[in-house]
Amino acid sequence: MAVLLVVTGHGQMGNTGNPTGWYLPEVAHPWKVFTEAGLKVTFASPKGGKTPLDPSSVEAFKADPVCTKFMENKDVMGQLDSTASLADVKPSDFKAVFFAGGHGTMWDFPDDVNVQKVATAIYEQGGVVSSVCHGPAALVNVKLSDGSYLIQGKKLTGFTNAEETAVKLMEVMPFPMETKLRERGCDFVEAPLFTENVQVAGRLVTGQNPASATATASAVVKAIKG
Repeated sequence: MAVLLVVTGHGQMGNTGNPTGWYLPEVAHPWKVFTEAGLKVTFASPKGGKTPLDPSSVEAFKADPVCTKFMENKDVMGQLDSTASLADVKPSDFKAVFFAGGHGTMWDFPDDVNVQKVATAIYEQGGVVSSVCHGPAALVNVKLSDGSYLIQGKKLTGFTNAEETAVKLMEVMPFPMETKLRERGCDFVEAPLFTENVQVAGRLVTGQNPASATATASAVVKAIKG
């Protein structure tokens, strides 16, 4: 069984001149959970190719042994330098898609037609759609074949407006993610700042922040294996 782990290809934080990208523990921790559960992981991004690792996440998690070991794995880091393009991905090959976070997702996930196609296809074939932190930016425009939003009426979480404000980046974001998700009709569940929070709504699994990455991935494994 295989999981499609999707990361951002966007490396600039708006017009600030600061770098961003995918957030290290939101890829490293889920990758460990998935591989230890015997799942094959394929890395993809909206456009494919080399993807940017948010340097601030490397600094913030330099004492995290899972993240350190992940970065030392040349094979895995090489895969993140040569990700599959979502346009070339065959959804039927995967039991789940996991959209990792990092602020870069706010720019290249929401309006990408292939993000939407892959999420819809995996969900409608009975697979699991999952995300953590800013990964739910992928879900704001995903519609099912009947025209309804995938997240409509379902419990969901992600990086909250309060968390975005706390890290002083709300004004930089192209839109407030929590607000947009709520507009799509989901039941957004918010936990206290930066604490673990995982929401499971059948085959939709979401986590609030970096602290939720491991538990979110574990819930995905459970959902896949039933």
